[in-house]
Amino acid sequence: MAAVPSEVSHMQLNGASELMDLLHIDVEADAMEDRPGREDALCSRNVLRKQRNWERQLAVKRSRRREEKQRKKLNREQESGAGADSPQFTKRVMKAIAKERLAEAQCTGLRLCVDLSMADCMSDKEISRLAAQLRRLYGSNKKAARPFHVFLTELREDSHLYRECIRMNEGFLNYMIDMTEESCLDLFPTETVVYLSPDAEEVLETVDSDKVYVLGGLVDESIKKKLSFCRARDLSVCTARLPIDEHMVKKNNAKNFHSKILAVNQVFDILLTFCDTGSWTEALRAWFPRGKGYVVAPDDS
Repeated sequence: MAAVPSEVSHMQLNGASELMDLLHIDVEADAMEDRPGREDALCSRNVLRKQRNWERQLAVKRSRRREEKQRKKLNREQESGAGADSPQFTKRVMKAIAKERLAEAQCTGLRLCVDLSMADCMSDKEISRLAAQLRRLYGSNKKAARPFHVFLTELREDSHLYRECIRMNEGFLNYMIDMTEESCLDLFPTETVVYLSPDAEEVLETVDSDKVYVLGGLVDESIKKKLSFCRARDLSVCTARLPIDEHMVKKNNAKNFHSKILAVNQVFDILLTFCDTGSWTEALRAWFPRGKGYVVAPDDS
């Protein structure tokens, strides 16, 4: 009977020991979980990885910038070598030269009028497009080696077209163009005026300094027939058409579309190029829109 309490006491001691071991393990586990720096270490590794990636990307960008600088430098050297025989001008000088050419053209240049009397026949959208075409026309004339003396006739200051030109075209009022509310016949003798129209029978073979050429300022999306031709007939002036039939042929296309009606600035660019090169073929090839369904005739090429 005396041995029983001893065994019970021994079992209790073992159980207490095991319990203490478990508690010790839990305490160590908690200490491991609560140990400061573990999460910091994980965060530090992420930060280092991101920093290395960023540094690699930065190195690539720097390398590309160096290559781009070298490429531009090489191009500049090649251009300077190619243009060694011709002087290089700054933009400011080029603007001054263009201004001088335009001023000279207003005295001695070939004369061209844009007849804006038909603005009332156009929608607001068409008027906006015409204002944009006038901007392109002036841009081409400003760049030309031999610019035209350009007149915008019958441009009323109270008209929607005038307001639209000012709104859309920066510096419009400073254009080196003669703007007037008068018609071309108020400015020039009737016998000197040649009105260009795609419906004319006579072909424009050359551009004569004794003549005044008139373009109909018209954007006609509704395809009204012969408006510019009727306007020329009302003025009782000569008419002429660009030599499209003489130098171009129809090209097959999916829509079977062919048109000789050009924008004001497109006709102007063709005239500029012809005056510069003396070749209708070159002028039409350069500026006649491909979407109109015509190409330069093979014989002319």
